[in-house]
Amino acid sequence: MAAEGGGKEMNEIKTQFTTREGVYKLLTHSEYSRPNRVPFNSQGSNPVKVSFVNVNDQSGNGDRICFNVGRELYFYIYKGVRKAADLSKPIDKRIYKGTQPTCHDFNHLTATAESVSLLVGFSAGQVQLIDPIKKETSKLFNEEVGSQRTNGSKSFFVLVLNCNRLIDKSRVTCVKWVPGSESLFLVSHASGNMYLYNVEHTCGTTAPHYQLLKQGENYSVHTCKSKSTRNPLLKWTVGEGALNEFAFSPDGKFLACVSQDGFLRVFNFDAVELHGTMKSYFGGLLCVCWSPDGKYIVAGGEDDLVTVWSFLDCRVIARGHGHKSWVSVVAFDHYTTSVEENDPMEFSGSDEDFQDQMIHFGRDRANSTQSRLSKRNSTDSRPVSVTYRFGSVGQDTQLCLWDLTEDILFPHLPLSRTRTHTNVMNATSPPAATANNTNKAGSGGGIGSGIMDSAIATGVSKFATLSLHDRKERHHEKDHKRNHSMGHISSKSSDKLNLLTKTKADPAKTLGTLLCPRMEDVPLLEPLICKKIAHERLTVLIFLEDCLVTACQEGFICTWARPGKVVSSF
Repeated sequence: MAAEGGGKEMNEIKTQFTTREGVYKLLTHSEYSRPNRVPFNSQGSNPVKVSFVNVNDQSGNGDRICFNVGRELYFYIYKGVRKAADLSKPIDKRIYKGTQPTCHDFNHLTATAESVSLLVGFSAGQVQLIDPIKKETSKLFNEEVGSQRTNGSKSFFVLVLNCNRLIDKSRVTCVKWVPGSESLFLVSHASGNMYLYNVEHTCGTTAPHYQLLKQGENYSVHTCKSKSTRNPLLKWTVGEGALNEFAFSPDGKFLACVSQDGFLRVFNFDAVELHGTMKSYFGGLLCVCWSPDGKYIVAGGEDDLVTVWSFLDCRVIARGHGHKSWVSVVAFDHYTTSVEENDPMEFSGSDEDFQDQMIHFGRDRANSTQSRLSKRNSTDSRPVSVTYRFGSVGQDTQLCLWDLTEDILFPHLPLSRTRTHTNVMNATSPPAATANNTNKAGSGGGIGSGIMDSAIATGVSKFATLSLHDRKERHHEKDHKRNHSMGHISSKSSDKLNLLTKTKADPAKTLGTLLCPRMEDVPLLEPLICKKIAHERLTVLIFLEDCLVTACQEGFICTWARPGKVVSSF
C-alpha cells in the first residue's frame, strides 16, 4: 500500500497519539486476552466484543469486563490504568460447542458485587442469560438447553443444534437490555428481525403465531398471539437483509437501527412508529451510536464513511472521510466535550428553551457518570455551544477521532469567519459551511423528558432544506483506497464515489435526496487523528473515564490511558 510519507511508517503500529487534550498511551500491562495470550486465528470466527459493568464493589475496584474470542467467553476484574491484568484468574470462563458467542450486554440496573445478569447472543440464534459471578446459567431463549459438564476449572457448555429453534434460526447480531428495565431485552438477527423478550416469560414449545400490530415503509411489528403471555412479546421486521446493530437513545425512548440494505431507521420505541431514515452512500450500514444528549446519530459501514445525522431535523449534516475500509464501530466520547460562550443571536431558540436543553443534557450525563461538562460563567444567561467528540474503528485497523463543531452543527451562522475556536487544536478541521436552514432545530432538550406526542414527533421529523454557499474546495482528489471492502471498486475521488453510488442507488432514487445527499452537498469532516493501532481488523471502541478500550480480531483487548491518567507502578 503506497502512502504519504512512506509505506513503512503507515504500516507501523502506533502505541500513542496526541490530541488537543494531550497524549493517549497504550498500556501494555493492561492488555486483556485469553490466558495463554496466543493470537487467535480469527478466520471464520465472529467479531471479538467487549462489555463492561460496575458492580459497586466497596473496594473501589468494581469494574468488570466480559469478552468473547471464538468459542470462548471470559469474565474478569477490570483494573484499567490502575494495575496490570491478571489473565490467570478469570472470574468465569466458558467454552461453547456447536455455536459461538457473537455479542453480549450487562444489566446495569441489577448489578451487584454478588450477582450480575449477562445476556449472550450466539451464531446459531440462541440467547443465553447467565450470571458469571454466581457461575450460573439461568435461561436459554430461542433454544432448549442440551447438556452441561464441568471439567476442573473449565466449564463446557453444549447448545444443542438438532432441535428446532422456533423463533429465529439466524445469527444474533446485537442484544441489549431495554433501558430502565430489569427484565426486558431486545435481540436483532441476521434475518432482519428483532424480538422483544421478557426474562420472566417462557418461549413456548411450539412456533409462535403473530398478529400485525403496526406497519410502515419497509418495517412491520407483530405481537405474539397466545392464550398466555409468552416470548417473544414483539417481532420487528426491519428493512432488507441483516439488521446489523441497534442503539437506544440516552433517554431510552427512541431506537436507531442500521441494516445491510444501507438504511438507518429511527423509531419511537414505545409508540412503535418510524421517526426518520437515512441511506448510506453505498453498501450496508454496520454500526450506530447516539450523542450524549440524543440530538445526533453517527453511523458507519461499507462506504468507509462516518455519517452524522440530526435527530431533530432528520437529515445528514456531515460525513467523515478517514477510513480506508469498512467502519465497524462508532462511539461518542462522553468525557471530552468542550463548551464555549456564544452571543445570544447565535441561538435560534429562546433563552428558556436553551436552558431546558442544557439542564436536560447535564442531568443525563451526571446521572450516567460518564462525562464532565464544564460551563463557564454558569450564572450568565448567554447560551453555550457544545463540541462533540466521537471515534471510529474499522477493518483497516485504524482508529479515527473526530470533532463535531459548531461550524457543522449551526452552518447557517457565519461564526467561524470572524471567530477562532479556542477549544479546537486541529488544523485540519473542516472550513465553515454556510446554509439556509428552513427548519429550525426544535426547542426541546435533546429528545426531552416524558412521552413525545404524535404532533411533536411529526414536527421534528420534517426534513430541513440544506443549501451550501461559498463552499471551499475539499480534498476530493485524496485517495480513498479500500483494502478490505469486498467487491467495491477502488476510487480516487468523490466523483467516482458518485458514479458508483448512482448505479447502485438509482433504482431507489435516493442519491442526491435528503435521504442520501451527494458528497459535495454536505460538509466533509477530516479526522483529528487517524492511527493504525492493530494488525487485525478492529471490532471494539469504548470510551471510559480514564481510558479508552479497543479490541481487534486477534483477541487482544487494549487499554489506552487518557492524558495524565497513566499509573507508573504496576
